[in-house]
Amino acid sequence: MRWKRARKSQNVEDRRGQGPGRPRRGGGAMKVGGGAGIILLLLSLFLGQDLTGLVGGGGGGTANLPQLAPPGGSTSIRDDDEAGQFIASILGTTEDVWGKLFQNAGQQYQVPKLVLFNDGVNSACGFTSSAAGPFYCPGDSQVYIDLGFFRELQRMGAAGDFAQAYVLAHEVGHHVQNQLGVSMAVQRKQRTVPKVQANRLSVLTELQADCYAGVWAHHAHKQFQLLEPGDLEEGMNAAAKIGDDALMRSAGRRAHPDAFTHGSSEQRQTWLYKGLESGDPLVCDTFGGAV
Repeated sequence: MRWKRARKSQNVEDRRGQGPGRPRRGGGAMKVGGGAGIILLLLSLFLGQDLTGLVGGGGGGTANLPQLAPPGGSTSIRDDDEAGQFIASILGTTEDVWGKLFQNAGQQYQVPKLVLFNDGVNSACGFTSSAAGPFYCPGDSQVYIDLGFFRELQRMGAAGDFAQAYVLAHEVGHHVQNQLGVSMAVQRKQRTVPKVQANRLSVLTELQADCYAGVWAHHAHKQFQLLEPGDLEEGMNAAAKIGDDALMRSAGRRAHPDAFTHGSSEQRQTWLYKGLESGDPLVCDTFGGAV
């Protein structure tokens, strides 16, 4: 990716090296994940217990509880911190792309903040361990990433800078959903249906975020010539590696669609590609009236 020529976002808070802080009691808004929960999902499959509730499941939405005041962090990324510079650059392109798309629709895009952390972090959604992976918290409109997660992606066979950019763009996709009211609508619906249907709504939410990640990539390349040969293949490969069925098989279990929360490899690739090909957020209606 030609990311070094991109504008770096100033909406980055670096809490790395500060420690995770003390876990807080009580909830907050439900977390929403993309790469989020991969490690906990694998642990759930090995132990035979559903641990994914520890990170808030899928769905998402704001719970109208008081927001926490997180500790402050640095807003600047060191020049020699290439991983930090990369993620700030990708965030900058998401701001530019979604800002323009919202403007074209007669709306104003409220940019999210990106929080970098190690080990664990407090947010308006409560305390979260790095084991949960990247996540978006609707309660404070912030994306949280421990950059060590990208090493886990590489271990899973999903290496490459576009694979990493796809993870961030997916989480920003959840922010777009939150602004459009999708997250709250899903959460309300999930409260009224059985768990299997609630999981299905979670899958539709995650697939829409995948599609929005594709929309971002379409316009980021069009505006900034961001992509290089092989980048799209990296993204599609990453989508395949983090499909629920792929994760279940890698844990030695049979793929069980009723337990999916993020979608199968094929579904994730399909919706990412739809966004990439069209660049049109309107094609990302995964719900079809389901909420």
